[in-house]
Amino acid sequence: MRRLPSLFYVCNLMSLLTNGSPLASAAPAASFLVAPQHRLSDPCYDDDSVPRRCIPDFVNAAFGKEVQASSTCGDPASRYCLTTTDRDGRIGRSCFICDATNPKRKHPSAYLTDLNNPNNLTCWMSEPLPPSQGVASTAEASQDMNVSLTLSLGKKYEITYISLQFCSARPDSMAIYKSMDFGKTWTPFQFYSSQCRRVFDRAPRIVVTRANEQEALCTEAYSSVESPSGARVAFSTLEGRPSAHDFDNSPVLQDWQTATDIRVVFNRLNADAPPQQSAIGEGATGEAAGAPADGAFYSLSDFAVGGRCKCNGHAAQCIPDSVDGGRLSCDCKHNTDGRDCERCKPFYYDRPWARATSQDANECIGTVKTLYIYSHTSLHIYSSSYLRTFYLFPRRHLSFYMSVLRV
Repeated sequence: MRRLPSLFYVCNLMSLLTNGSPLASAAPAASFLVAPQHRLSDPCYDDDSVPRRCIPDFVNAAFGKEVQASSTCGDPASRYCLTTTDRDGRIGRSCFICDATNPKRKHPSAYLTDLNNPNNLTCWMSEPLPPSQGVASTAEASQDMNVSLTLSLGKKYEITYISLQFCSARPDSMAIYKSMDFGKTWTPFQFYSSQCRRVFDRAPRIVVTRANEQEALCTEAYSSVESPSGARVAFSTLEGRPSAHDFDNSPVLQDWQTATDIRVVFNRLNADAPPQQSAIGEGATGEAAGAPADGAFYSLSDFAVGGRCKCNGHAAQCIPDSVDGGRLSCDCKHNTDGRDCERCKPFYYDRPWARATSQDANECIGTVKTLYIYSHTSLHIYSSSYLRTFYLFPRRHLSFYMSVLRV
């Protein structure tokens, strides 16, 4: 069934059809605001149907997504060793096999974004590094120790934090990068190192001002060894940024928080860490302490990215787009359009697009201007949104006009 036209158009059409004689000249142009179309329960509108800012739920954007690891143990099968401590405090050493073909001995990157259960940790693990590369003392030597994890979010998100939980000791140096163009280019997000200047050519203590709010910092806070395993590194994107309290009015920080992809690069292991110690491992070989090492490795149990689907305050949810191959897109309101509600819909350009704020939803507004020109044979409707011609029939066919006039 075809949708009935708006009351405005019906009234104008009825007026034209009930006129006693055809006009010889054009009817005056009509102008009206386009009526909003939304559900009464829509969170993007209040109880009085007044538009308001709306945002998607806060989520772990990494959950269940694929992580590309540059190195993963198990293909071919390899051995790794861990230190253990018994009830009497005696330190021993157990060695294990990482085998990608064995469900109990594999450590794939899929474990990084699965359900993180503290009582049953699943850990990704890199291929053990040769003993000579285990603890590099220079930035040059550490080049051979680089291992990266790349996570594609599939859409723009506004990132609040990135959290990494280790099964092994925390690395001495690592970096977090972001991409805003689905991996085409990368921008530094944060650096960690005991030697910031030597490894990353960054000063370890920089004062952040409004002039450098998009600068990636380097910190030495997470490079010390406080525990052999299970440590967590959490990066807050807005911490210490002066405009964070006025985020709605800071395009710089809005851009700083935006990412489509996250990459973590481990540059070198910690020289002060004890021999590798972790909760992971199946199939111990039971070697005694003092046996030669089989190489150190990086290992994580959880890679979490907290944030919201980026919709610029014009959508309350992101949904798969059936037209765009199922890719995630904002369910845009306020007469906005685009995957991120980043523009106004066609013919809603009466004021420039703007991001919604807590004070103003900045709804896109459109005015349709219509000119009616008709004679004894036909009715021409010239509109800013469409152009159609309707042939005049007897007044009893008004229902026909109502059915074909679609607005």
